[in-house]
Order: sequence, then C-alpha cells, then structure tokens
Amino acid sequence: MSGNKLELQNIKPLPLAKRKSLSSVEEVLVPPGAEPAVIDKALMRRVKECAERIRQAKASSKAVVLIYGAHLIKNGAALILDRLIADGWLSHLVTNGAGTIHDWEFAWLGRSTECVRSNVATGTFGTWEETGRNIHLALLAGGIEGLGYGEALGRLIEGNGVEFPTADELSKLIQTEPGHELTAARVELLHAMRGAFVPEGRYELEHRWKEASVVASAHRHGVPLTVHPGIGYDIISNHPMFNGAAIGRAAQVDFQIFAGTLEQLDGGVVLSVGSAIMGPQVFEKALSCVNHLRLQEGRPIVADHSMYVIDLQDGGNWDWTQGEPPVTSPAYYLRFCKTYARMGGEMHYLQCDNLAFVQHLSRALANDNES
Repeated sequence: MSGNKLELQNIKPLPLAKRKSLSSVEEVLVPPGAEPAVIDKALMRRVKECAERIRQAKASSKAVVLIYGAHLIKNGAALILDRLIADGWLSHLVTNGAGTIHDWEFAWLGRSTECVRSNVATGTFGTWEETGRNIHLALLAGGIEGLGYGEALGRLIEGNGVEFPTADELSKLIQTEPGHELTAARVELLHAMRGAFVPEGRYELEHRWKEASVVASAHRHGVPLTVHPGIGYDIISNHPMFNGAAIGRAAQVDFQIFAGTLEQLDGGVVLSVGSAIMGPQVFEKALSCVNHLRLQEGRPIVADHSMYVIDLQDGGNWDWTQGEPPVTSPAYYLRFCKTYARMGGEMHYLQCDNLAFVQHLSRALANDNES
C-alpha cells in the first residue's frame, strides 16, 4: 500500500490546564430553575405535546430516548438533563465522542472548548494530555470487562478513578484463555501497560465538578448512556495513546445496547437535540437491526413511536408533516430531518435553540409531576 503512516506516538501532548479554554462550568452551567428563553406560542404548544407523549410513554413503560450533540453540553444543560434522568423521564441517552469530551473536561478541569482555528495553526488543537489519556484509560479498563464507552467513562468520573489488574495477571489470562472473547481487549491493555501508558492497581482521579457531567449522572442513576464516536473524529485521536481498537470495541457494545433499547420503542419517544449527523445515522442502522430480527421471528416492526427533532436550522423551509421533499429541494439533503422522516412513526421538526428546548420540556414535565 502506498503512503506513509504518521507516527502518532511522536506527539507530545500538553497539559490541559495550560490550554486557553473558552468556557467554564461557572459560566455555562444552567440551574434547573433558571428562566428559559421565550419561545413563540406555536412552538410552546409543540413542546407541551412532546411532554405529553413522554408522559404517556413512561406510563406504559415505553422507551424515551434522548439523542444529543456536544453543543447541548457546551451550552450548560447538564443539570437540567440530570433532573430529567433523576425524575425517570429518560430511559436512554445517546451522544457522540465530542459530547463526552466536553463532559469529561468540565467534570475534571471545570473548563472546556478551544479555538480550533488558532490551535490547528499551531499544531496544538486536541493535543491535550489528560483528555486523551483519561478517556483512553476508561475505555481500556472497561474493555477487559466488556463495558461500553458510556458505562466505562461514567464509572471513571463517578468513581473518581478505576482499577487495573497487574501486567502479570493480564499476561496469564491471555496465555490460559487465548480464545476468550475479551482476549483482544486484554492484549490492548497489556500493550498500553508495557508502553508505560497505564498504571497497575488503583488509578485515582478526582473529578471536582462531576455535577457538570451527564455521563456520570446516567451512571449514578443506572440509566444507559451510549456513545457513538467516529475513528479520527475526536481530539483523543491527537494523542500517543490513540487506540482505535479500544474506541471501536466500546462503541460496538454501545451500538448493541442502543439497539436493545429500541426494541422497547413501540409507542415510545425519540428526542434528537442538535445531533445532525451521528443521531440519524446511528438510529437508522439500529432500528433496521431491530426490525430485521423481529421479522425473522414473525413479529411486526417497530411502530407508533414519536420522533421530535430539534435544531436551529429552518428545516429547509419545508413542512415535514407533508412527507419527504423531492430531490430537487435543498431540504432533501438535511439528513437530520430526512432520516427520521423515513423511520416510521411520527416525525416532528422543531426549530429551536437546544438549551431552550430542554428547559421548556423539563418545565412541562415538572408540571405533569405536580399535577
């Protein structure tokens, strides 16, 4: 094969505390009782309708899934999502790699976000020691237990650290159980240990701002949070520990967990909040897997579910309640609308700021609780 591989082992990551971070927990974290931005009456009616669908789904033990992008975390919605999780409104959360990176940086450092333009030019974008190291440590530790990305990282944050076996223990397991389903994960961890990237025994890491972590909240409340990253998508690629096998293994587990939740989606609700690519792409594959297996068993496909897609864009100036636009329309190429419109059930598009939406939705659901 032609072409030369760039040796990422030669990257010299910098201390995260030295980065000029553009936001802090104190600046962005929004209290659950804060007054949300005003939205128009028509949009408010649709938010209340969404809340009613969620209430009905919860009453009948149907899945309520929140799929969100990184900007919901960057906009300070963590405490609001924590309340929705704690009150039992959400049965599953889904995010991408960036959603967990900002989550972890807020939880550990209390700051996140960098200037991409400036830092790419200086070769420092994403080359932060603690972010790349600690997310990889969580995934490597979780991998030898068969954990997914979300559970492994949630355990690290909530537990302020993680346990590792010794290199000798790993080596013996690999030798005595070469055909074990976790052998590949054990080898990856042993290789990282021998490269001096991973310690033996207990690894302590205090997360002073863990209240800002949705990943930790989900872990604490026992609610699945799955992560669906791309290899090379996220800044943890810009690190000598970059391990696509560990990331991919954890992401595969999470894809299977997500698909398992969609088995309970009949009559349930999907909220896609600011996830223009990952959400629709992963959802359509997972739903197809569920339908495939159901049809093999002679069961009907997933039906009667409601999907509320929220984004700042205008939806291509198309009324999605009228079906899919023609290929000649620019709206046809809005993946975050088109995909969900093809997924059966009812798709509703709400043009709204993502933080304002979850604030108003949380209020509407709280009113349901009070009534």
